[in-house]
Amino acid sequence: MAESAPRPAVSLGEVTALLRAWSKGEPEAPDKLLPLVYRELRRLAASQMRKERKDHTLQPTALVHEAYIKLVDQHLSWKDRGHFFGVAARAMREVLVDYARRRGRQKRVGRGVVVSLESVEPSVAPRAIDLLALDEALLRLADFDERQARLVELRVFAGLTVEETAKVLDCSAATVSRDYRHAEAWLRREMRSTSV
Repeated sequence: MAESAPRPAVSLGEVTALLRAWSKGEPEAPDKLLPLVYRELRRLAASQMRKERKDHTLQPTALVHEAYIKLVDQHLSWKDRGHFFGVAARAMREVLVDYARRRGRQKRVGRGVVVSLESVEPSVAPRAIDLLALDEALLRLADFDERQARLVELRVFAGLTVEETAKVLDCSAATVSRDYRHAEAWLRREMRSTSV
């Protein structure tokens, strides 16, 4: 089978223009945007699915489609590409958490849906974490520090780099690194205390 020709590079301006059109209620904008962002959404979904158990029945393509449906149903004022992928990461997290709840998974590693907080730091060996427990801990973290919860979501679920996360959150890369370490430590303590 012959390979298809590589798709031309998508300009960030094209994506931003479609996001703005979507924000203004242009009904065709989401359909025009999907082909431009699909490859990146699929990469994010595949990254998330690699952290799941091997026999998981949800596939990356299905995760992208379910998350995109959630995005289309939201009426947001899109700021830029980073904002879009941040919200897409949240939608993927919601899909995975809903899936885990529907499957009635236990809240313990090995039986639940697992992800790794270290997955964003390739030099550290990942440790499995129960997705449902992480989701609940992130909700508690958001109660007193929404920005740190958002930061974890962007790094873990969207797979954004420190620099991309800093841009989305409008802060320095040093702040992202410091706050991520604090949030990760808090989440680990919280998850340990609730699993006892």
